[in-house]
Amino acid sequence: MFALVDKSDNSITRMLNGNKGITIGDNQYPRAIFSLWSEAERNAINIYIVTIDESKRKNEQWYINTNITYSFDGSNATGSYGDATARAHADTLYTQEDEDNGLGTKDDVRNEGLKTILIRNIKSQAETELSRTDWYITRKSEKNTAIPSAITTHRDAVRTKQDSMCTAITNASDTPALETLYTYAEQEDGSVTRPLGEIPTL
Repeated sequence: MFALVDKSDNSITRMLNGNKGITIGDNQYPRAIFSLWSEAERNAINIYIVTIDESKRKNEQWYINTNITYSFDGSNATGSYGDATARAHADTLYTQEDEDNGLGTKDDVRNEGLKTILIRNIKSQAETELSRTDWYITRKSEKNTAIPSAITTHRDAVRTKQDSMCTAITNASDTPALETLYTYAEQEDGSVTRPLGEIPTL
């Protein structure tokens, strides 16, 4: 990405993606200036490469990033993010005022927080894993065929892990704590795991 700047006040007058030519004043320049010209040659006609500073950009699963703000300091064109806002980790409920205004019923969920969404996902994963062995339960019911102990053990492990994962999510104090639960890291034995763990699979 490029920026056309006005050096009289160090303002950016136009953002350019470099996929077509440009007219500056009475001069027309072909698209090739963005690929064939040197940076110094482009700078001479007030076109600068934009460097994006992503130091404040955060994972959008957990945060809402700001739009990029572009600026020119007389030598460099940059684009930077502002401070990201953490997504709500708890549900937002309708208030009495909302109910009075006909927007919803007091204390019902207005917007789901991350905890609700993540717990629903965990339960869905567990349900999917259990469904793979549901036929053993059906066979037991219809034919009285014993369920292998390994299957029973696995199904119990799935439920136990689901409960512990949901508890960990529920107990997370804020959005950064939720992010930590889901952040994978390499362990001393070379494995890559996350604090939340995983639903067991066969």
